[in-house]
Amino acid sequence: MIYLDNAATTPLDEAVLNKMLPFMRRDFGNPQSQHSAGRVAGNAVISARDKVARLLGCKSEEVYFVSGGTEAGNTALKGVCAARRKGHLIVSAIEHPALIESAKDMQKYGFEVTFLKPDCRGIVSAPSVAASIRPNTIFCAVMHANNEVGTIQPVEEIGKICKAHNVFYYCDCVQTAGVLPFPTAHCNALGISSHKFYGPRGFGAMYIKNGSEITRLISGGMQERGFRGGTLNVAAVAGLAEALERAVKDREQNNKKTAVLRDAFLKRVLTEIEGARLNGDAKLRLPSNANISFEGCAGENILFLLDLNGIAVSTGSACSAGAVSPSHVLTAMGLPPERVNSAVRFSFGKYNTEEEVESVVGVLKTVINRIRKN
Repeated sequence: MIYLDNAATTPLDEAVLNKMLPFMRRDFGNPQSQHSAGRVAGNAVISARDKVARLLGCKSEEVYFVSGGTEAGNTALKGVCAARRKGHLIVSAIEHPALIESAKDMQKYGFEVTFLKPDCRGIVSAPSVAASIRPNTIFCAVMHANNEVGTIQPVEEIGKICKAHNVFYYCDCVQTAGVLPFPTAHCNALGISSHKFYGPRGFGAMYIKNGSEITRLISGGMQERGFRGGTLNVAAVAGLAEALERAVKDREQNNKKTAVLRDAFLKRVLTEIEGARLNGDAKLRLPSNANISFEGCAGENILFLLDLNGIAVSTGSACSAGAVSPSHVLTAMGLPPERVNSAVRFSFGKYNTEEEVESVVGVLKTVINRIRKN
């Protein structure tokens, strides 16, 4: 299989797996236990937390381990709402559903929400954020880079605006961890998911700035300093820290490689396939992302035929209960329905090769021709 869906998940790095295995077999103690087995696990958590804090550029006590980006987004938005009890929220219209659906949940409890649209490139401008702030605005969410079209957002400027107005700013860094420097200094909180940078699935971390007004969502024991109850998955903790360290260390090398592959792919597709159009800004985007619409084709048909040929990609649509709905990201960008519905996302990773690019272009040309003839 040729895997070009790295924005969805990445394969587990073997070195990361080796870091995790001792805590699945030998050092299996509960990190909250007081005996020696528990202390071994507990010390591993402390070490991993310190490492993640160093990589994020924050204090160890500002790092919380969570189940991933969805929990981080829910915790940030709903935690602020629980602390403030009322107010106005700003959520970009291209956020992950974790933020958009959380905001819709809070509307049911009387919170006002502005779903802020991007421009046609998929970029949410800092002035548009400033113009949306009201006297009762308590929360803002604009992601570091979009998961569908890869557009990089002006998070530093947005962070400064939010700080000036005492607005809690949450930055979803799920797509940018290990790819771009963390905007820790410019936000109140951020979230990452380890399976996006060759770590374990179902696990992540969250930075919450000391002194931020936020309430816990998961009550229980005193895990995570009482903020998030539940026994920690020590193996996943160790895996996340190892994966993040490797991703940050190899960031320049990996970015260069994926950008070269992506650009070679784009050049051929946009010149050799008639009616192929790139979605999102051509320059302000992640080095791995290529979101392309193919005139006269349905994205789902392209995905299906590529899959039959052993190529894994993603469409710009989300499938829910068997019904395909248009991409909320491309729709928010103002693209016409035919372009939205013909979009396919190709996302490259560190294990992809030039030979795979050549193969995919050839198969893609055949697939597009076949669909257009039918």
